[in-house]
Amino acid sequence: MMTPEQIERTLDRVLLQVEKPGRYVGGEYNSVVKAWADTPFRVALAFPDIYDLGMSNLGLMLLYDIINRQPDMLAERVYSPWIDMEAVMRREGIPLYSLETRRPIRDFDLLAITLPYEQLYTNVLNLLDLAGIPLYSHERDASYPLVIAGGHACYNPEPMADFIDGFAIGEGEEIILEITRTLQQVQDRPRDEQLMALAQIKGFYVPRFYDVIYQPDGQVAAVHPNRPGVPATVTKRVVPILPAPFTRFLVPNIDTVHNRAPIEIMRGCTRGCRFCHAGMVARPVRERPVEEIIQAVDEIVRNTGFEEIGLLSLSSSDYSDVKRLVREIGDRYGSQGLSISLPSLRIESTSIDLMDALKDARRGGFTLAPEAASERMRRIINKYMPHQQVLDTTREIFSRGWRTIKLYFMIGHPEETLDDVQAIADLARAILAEGRRVHGKKATVNVGVSTFVPKPHTPFQWVSLDTLDQIEAKQKVLKRALGGHGLQLHWSDAHDTLLESFLSRGDRRLGAVIRRAWEQGARFDAWQDCFSFPVWQEAFAGAGLDMAFYTHRPRALGEVFPWDHLSIGVRKSYLAEDYRMSQQGQTRADCRGGCYACGILPRFSGLRAETPAAAWKCPPVVPKHQRGKKREDIIPLTPVQVFGEG
Repeated sequence: MMTPEQIERTLDRVLLQVEKPGRYVGGEYNSVVKAWADTPFRVALAFPDIYDLGMSNLGLMLLYDIINRQPDMLAERVYSPWIDMEAVMRREGIPLYSLETRRPIRDFDLLAITLPYEQLYTNVLNLLDLAGIPLYSHERDASYPLVIAGGHACYNPEPMADFIDGFAIGEGEEIILEITRTLQQVQDRPRDEQLMALAQIKGFYVPRFYDVIYQPDGQVAAVHPNRPGVPATVTKRVVPILPAPFTRFLVPNIDTVHNRAPIEIMRGCTRGCRFCHAGMVARPVRERPVEEIIQAVDEIVRNTGFEEIGLLSLSSSDYSDVKRLVREIGDRYGSQGLSISLPSLRIESTSIDLMDALKDARRGGFTLAPEAASERMRRIINKYMPHQQVLDTTREIFSRGWRTIKLYFMIGHPEETLDDVQAIADLARAILAEGRRVHGKKATVNVGVSTFVPKPHTPFQWVSLDTLDQIEAKQKVLKRALGGHGLQLHWSDAHDTLLESFLSRGDRRLGAVIRRAWEQGARFDAWQDCFSFPVWQEAFAGAGLDMAFYTHRPRALGEVFPWDHLSIGVRKSYLAEDYRMSQQGQTRADCRGGCYACGILPRFSGLRAETPAAAWKCPPVVPKHQRGKKREDIIPLTPVQVFGEG
C-alpha cells in the first residue's frame, strides 16, 4: 500500500492525464486538515459518485462538520473517481485516498458511505475494491475500517446487506457521534463484538445479526434476529429539534452540478403524496426559525463567497413563515446580487407571490410539478388540485413576466390509462396557449416526464411497475403529441426505471446480482453513457433470479416485505389503508388540518418526551375517546402528552 507521500508524488506525475484534475486534489477553502498522528479516531466520508455531484451533498457536509468539531476525531472525504481516473489509479497502483491528507482509505477506522439513491450500489463495490478492502462484510476483520452506510436508499438496505457492516437508519446528525464514540470504546475487540455494541444504538442496523427466511415461491416469509439482545425492529432515528444550519461550506475547486449553498428550512412534509418516498420517511415536520435561517445566510455570504443560496425543503411554500423569510432576505440582499432559489413550491398563487419576491428568479423559468394531468389521476396519487386551478396559476405566472414554465409529470401511476397520458400533452398545450396570450411565440413550456417507481414505506409499495412495453407505449403517445414550436419534452429511459425498481424493492439475494454486474463492468449506473442494461440482465441470469419478480409483480396486502423489520415510524396498516383509498379515488387532505394517526407521533419511540410541543409542526393528536366528535368539540393533545401515554 502506498504511503501518502508516494501517492502525492504519483499524482503530481499523472493528474494531467485525466479530465478535471481538480476533482482529485483537495485543498478547498474551508476544508479541515488535522494532524493525523495527534488524532486517535479517523473517519473517511465517502460519496460514491463524482466530485461534481458529491460536493453538493448537504448530508455529507453535515457529518464532516460534526466529526471535525470533536477534538479527538477527524473526518476526511473521498468521492468516486471518474472512469479515466480509475484507469490511471489501477495502472499506477494508487489506492483510493482521502482528499485532505492523501491517506489510503484502508488506514481509517471507519468508512461512512452516503447512499442517497440506489443507482450508486455498484460504485460502492468499486470504491471498496479501489481501497483494497474486501467486498463482503464477513471477509473483513477488525484490521479493516468498519464500513457503514446511511441515506435515503438505506430505508431498504437489504440489496447491499452483504457488503455493508451496518446501516444508520434515519437522520444522521446525532447517531453519527454515537457510532464513533461506541466504536472508539471497542476498537480493540473482534469485529463481531464491535458490531454487537453498535447494534445497541437506536437506529443502527447490522444485517449479519438477522436471518431472512424465504417461502418456496421466493417471497420473504420472515426476518428475525439471530443473536440475543438485538431488537426485532430497528426504528429510524429522528432529530427532534433541527440544529442551527451548517454554514462553513467547502468551496469546490471546479464547477459543480449545484453550485450553491443549501439551507434546509424545513424537514418533513404533511401533504401525503402516495408516490413520495421522502414525504413518508422524513416525517414528522420540523421547521427552523426565520432568525436562524437569516443568520445562516449572513454566515454563508461571509465565509464562502457563494452567489446562490438554496432554501430547501420538500414543500417550501408550506413553511409557516415563508412570506416573512422571503421578504427579509429580499430586503437584506436584494441589492447585493445574491441569488435565492426556493424549490418545491405548490401550484397556488402563494407560490407565485414568493417567486415574485425573489427578484431575478425569472431567468430560469418557473417550475411546477403536477405529477399527473387528469383530475382522476391526481386523486389517486393524493396530489389533487382542480384542472382550472392549474391553468389559473400558469396564467398568473406568465402575466408576471415569466416566459418559460417547466412542468414535471410521472407516467406509470397505478391504474393509469393512455387517456391519462394524453392528458399530459393536452395540459401542456393549454398552458402554452396561456403563455402565448401574454408573450406570443416567446412563451415556452418544457415538459419533463419520469416513470413512477414503487418505493418502500409508501402507500404504493404494493403496486407493480409498468412493463417495458407499457412504458414505451406511453412515451410514444407523448412524443407524438408534444412536438412543435414552444414545447420541449424530456423523458427518462425505461431501462433506467427498471434498474431503480428492482434495486429499490429488492431483498438480500440481490447482492449476488450487484456483485456480478460490477464484475462485468457496471458502475456509474445513473449516467446514461455508462449504464448498460444487458449487463444487469446477464447478472440476473447468472444469479438464477427473475427480474420481473422484483419489478412487475403486484404485492398482496399481507406480503412480508424485505424491509418490514425496519420502521420509519409510520404504521404499515396506515399505508395499506391509504393504498385502498387510492383504489377508490379517495384523497386525504394535508394532515396539518387534522391528524390521520399515521403513527409518527404517538408511536415513535425515538422522540424525547421533553421535546417542546412548539418544535413540532404536526397537528394535535386526537385521543381515542374523542374520535368521532365534531372538530370544534375536540380537546387536542399536545405531542408531549401523547409521548407520555407511551
